[in-house]
Amino acid sequence: MTSPANAMNTEAACAYSTGAAVQLRTTTAVRQRSGALLARARRGESDWLTVNDALLPQAAMLVAEVTLARYPDLKIPYHSRWRHFEAGMVNRKTQLDAALPGRQPEEQARTHIDLALVSVLLDAGAGADWAYAEADTGQVITRSEGLGVASFHAFMGGLFSSDPARPLQADAKGLQAVTVESLGAAFQVGPSNPLVGLEGRTALLRRLGLAVQAQPDLFAHERPGGLFDTLTAGQGDHKTVAAHGVLALLLQGLAPIWPAQNAIDGVPLGDCWHHSAVHGPGLTEGWMPFHKLSQWLTYSLLEPFEWAGVTVTGLDALTGLPEYRNGGLLLDTGVLQLKDPTLAERLWTAGDALIVEWRALTVALLDELAPLVRQHLGLTAEQMPLACVLEGGTWAAGRVLAQRLRGGLPPLRIESDGTVF
Repeated sequence: MTSPANAMNTEAACAYSTGAAVQLRTTTAVRQRSGALLARARRGESDWLTVNDALLPQAAMLVAEVTLARYPDLKIPYHSRWRHFEAGMVNRKTQLDAALPGRQPEEQARTHIDLALVSVLLDAGAGADWAYAEADTGQVITRSEGLGVASFHAFMGGLFSSDPARPLQADAKGLQAVTVESLGAAFQVGPSNPLVGLEGRTALLRRLGLAVQAQPDLFAHERPGGLFDTLTAGQGDHKTVAAHGVLALLLQGLAPIWPAQNAIDGVPLGDCWHHSAVHGPGLTEGWMPFHKLSQWLTYSLLEPFEWAGVTVTGLDALTGLPEYRNGGLLLDTGVLQLKDPTLAERLWTAGDALIVEWRALTVALLDELAPLVRQHLGLTAEQMPLACVLEGGTWAAGRVLAQRLRGGLPPLRIESDGTVF
């Protein structure tokens, strides 16, 4: 039998662990710890990477050139999943909205959020051998765009809904019913068209369904899109949400869906990894948070809020995304260099120190690169927030270099389980 004193000690320990997790679920922690690792690398103390600051202006010039080529009028949208729904110059959002006639803005927002959230969770690296053949356009689409278009059509087909009368939604029961077979069929997976991490993606969606069902205070209507109700409740006609407020709610609500290997006393941390040179108070010591997928999701939810008439503030509270296009840009331009070039030949995991450090330095250097890009383009931070620098931008320039140098492959080989990259 547990004594009252031991029960209180256990409760205090759980609260301490939860408090540490909350500290790591902020972009302030991401930026501070990334900045510390960048300063350390600049002092020559990294085991893996060196920083060549003299090449940062050249990298910024390349990003500016790519941005101008993609958006000559400099009307740059946010870096979000909605860009992938436009692959092949097809505006698929209009197809979705045409199937939602007469619905109120709030319900349209829930539907947009349902689609974006599920699609982003399916947006880990597809692998070089997978493609999606879109029946109505005849396009064959690969990588992130292909995953986006495949998930769009899966959504339109009602794969994530448990209600045949309302196929255009994702709900708790529908998500829990997704199987490897049903998702694989929707994504046209087969022996000649393998998709990396199919099992991991399926498990992630099923865990999302459980999390949505277990948290009705966050997910109204037992739908991911119920976040709209939570974030705008009681605001009347003039609604406002802060970008970091969206992220904070996602990090809280989605915490149960992430793989359990990254946790503090059973409290899941998600995209947060050990690095011996990262320092912080208490149980946060040694943890480097990124929350890449959650931040990518936040960027992808901003437009649904704005389309519903909600004002979004504080865009630059979010960080740059530490993934292999942005990080690849820095390696391929020489801003970051491997101390041992043969490291590029090895297969790594997301938790390896080199990968954790590469991602951290990417976050910190994107903050330094952004003002240089704006300077080249003659834009202010208000005119070109970080979400637009990424879209213009760093992600696209990273892809251009990867295609030129390695046929599109990233500069470092990372084993994916379908939940991080």
